[in-house]
Amino acid sequence: MRIFVYKDDLPASSIPGNVGPVAVDTEAMGLLHGRDRLCLVQLSFNDGNAHLIQFKNDYAAPNLRKILGDKDITKIFHFARFDISIIRYYLETWALPCYCTKIASRLVRTYTDNHSLKDLCLELLNIKLNKLQQSSDWGNDDLTDKQRSYAASDVLYLHKIKERLDLMLERENRKELAQKCFEFLPTRIELDLMGWENVDIFNHQM
Repeated sequence: MRIFVYKDDLPASSIPGNVGPVAVDTEAMGLLHGRDRLCLVQLSFNDGNAHLIQFKNDYAAPNLRKILGDKDITKIFHFARFDISIIRYYLETWALPCYCTKIASRLVRTYTDNHSLKDLCLELLNIKLNKLQQSSDWGNDDLTDKQRSYAASDVLYLHKIKERLDLMLERENRKELAQKCFEFLPTRIELDLMGWENVDIFNHQM
């Protein structure tokens, strides 16, 4: 495994010739888009390497935008609702089509309430993740080795997790339902960005 760190954009030379599904994650200063800036976008092209793109104030990133906005490339996320939303807010592009391992897990792993990336890695891949850096300061100009390893681990296993969850979705006849959920995410995100983040407009009680 190799971890590459770049400033402001993904170099064109780092993009494979034939890009298949790409694993994507983000790190920010917090969870509120209008207050907390996007600091990092992580990618993995399923080759065992992780590419970390750091941002400060310049979000032009033409090469990264090209990958994220390519309609022929599926972007694999864990909790896509947040990542796609903050990418849309700061990079002004839709990272679609997408696959969300958290949604897929909730649809098929109904025997548990544990659907974090850490839980999926442990159960499906027998890999134990260290999540201690999750709430660290991602705005630092120089990431620590622990931060780099943590950020890389958030994308390095998503392809394999997707493979396992796809088998379970197929087994439980919920693959089509999962796809419909993934396709609905842009609408859910638009509601989030317009202020309905914590409101279920489908709930009769609201």
